[in-house]
Amino acid sequence: MASDVSVTAHWDTSTEPPAGGTRKAMLMRAMEVFHAVEAACTRFDPHSPLMRANSEGGAWHEVPRECFLALCEAERAHRVTGGRFDPRVLGDLVRLGYDSNLRFTGQSARSLVELPPRERRLPVPPRPPWRLDTIASRHRVRIGPEPVDLGGIGKGLAVRWAAAELASSTDGFLVDAGGDIHCGGDAPGGGKWKVAVEDPIGDPDPVAVLALSDLACATSSTRLRRWREGGRTVHHLLDPRTGQPAGQGLASVTVVGPDPAMAEVWAKAMFVEGLDRAGRLAASEDLAALWVDVAGNAFLSSAMAPYICWSRVALG
Repeated sequence: MASDVSVTAHWDTSTEPPAGGTRKAMLMRAMEVFHAVEAACTRFDPHSPLMRANSEGGAWHEVPRECFLALCEAERAHRVTGGRFDPRVLGDLVRLGYDSNLRFTGQSARSLVELPPRERRLPVPPRPPWRLDTIASRHRVRIGPEPVDLGGIGKGLAVRWAAAELASSTDGFLVDAGGDIHCGGDAPGGGKWKVAVEDPIGDPDPVAVLALSDLACATSSTRLRRWREGGRTVHHLLDPRTGQPAGQGLASVTVVGPDPAMAEVWAKAMFVEGLDRAGRLAASEDLAALWVDVAGNAFLSSAMAPYICWSRVALG
């Protein structure tokens, strides 16, 4: 998933190990969720179940449960966000040069990967709503004519499913996959988990610190996956209406909610709206959101305020 993944949990040491094995085994089962989701849903392996289904979008394909559920969730997210979230951007990502999950590892703002100009995609008429054909009893799917990318929502779902492995038998846990986070129960020593929101501009101090319990948060940011293409700086968060980098004026969006996959979806939807309209979307959907513009100014929605225990944020 091109992200560091960590799983942390704690138990009352006076109690017996949880049913189903040792505490270490429970943590390993949670981590195995990420391996299963990546194997089923990665776009960087041409032989993965997702890419086999993408290669013949008009044909039926039987896929693993993780891939089937991720595709169904992506279609639902496309519907509830009014098309702002649309996984049918894989061709656009490849045209811009994001064809390897290793290409941008370790780069800094001063050493962005420089790629030659790629094929430019002109603005096109709006895509019709995405319809995924499914046969649930057999985990069969027919994706359609445009290939899909499950990267962001797949990671959020992996966090969701890993958290479910831990929720019923720990006193508290935190699952973190590259900024997609689920905080369950209490932190060690009691109280809520403290989660720092990274400054996307590069300041070592966080933008804010959140206090969360039985909640998720997700951040869409241009800090890591950006590069130079044909003399311009581009990134991986695309506007599905244009096939070009989205988020005019924005550097990052963070959303808090009960589910990490949908927090990821809404963070991306807000980013697509850009700085001028992000706040309106947060207000209309009652999203707990924090966003940072390219100058480093930070804003938050009124629904986010209860989760802030420290910030440099002005109410947006």
